[in-house]
Amino acid sequence: MNYIFLDNGFEEIEAITTIDLLRRANIALTTVSVTGKELVIGAHNITVKTDVLFADADFSDAEMLILPGGATKLHECQALCDLLVAHNQQDKLIAAICAAPSVLGRLGVLQGKQATCYPGFEEYLGESYMDGLVVESKNIITAKGPGLSADFAFCIIEKLADSEIADQVYDAAQY
Repeated sequence: MNYIFLDNGFEEIEAITTIDLLRRANIALTTVSVTGKELVIGAHNITVKTDVLFADADFSDAEMLILPGGATKLHECQALCDLLVAHNQQDKLIAAICAAPSVLGRLGVLQGKQATCYPGFEEYLGESYMDGLVVESKNIITAKGPGLSADFAFCIIEKLADSEIADQVYDAAQY
């Protein structure tokens, strides 16, 4: 199972594009609220009903953890931070886009890896920062911002499935 974490203020295009394209690829993906409420409000006032609350989820089957940007408070959820660190220690997959790679940088998850992020958040990535659009480094996938949401999702699909499935979704979506 794969999980995408939503907090109030998340970037809708980054979350919804990723959710939509992964589900079109038949990749199991659960939306998780870190707010304690199943309804989460995005940065542009779009409300999304999540599949599960963080407190009610069992992440023992987690293959990939995904962080959309916009919700720069994700680092304030200690349980999520602990999960990300443990997941990384097992070399399991983590993906983050826009401002969300800053969460990984703050946790030390990016040490020895390269990553990108939305302009203005580079300081949180430290030596890991590189000026790329979508960067894959070891078990981490990062992307620069909202305009790269589909590219980010296709990179995840290639990692979780394969390039043939990514190409099929790519073609069907007329991307």
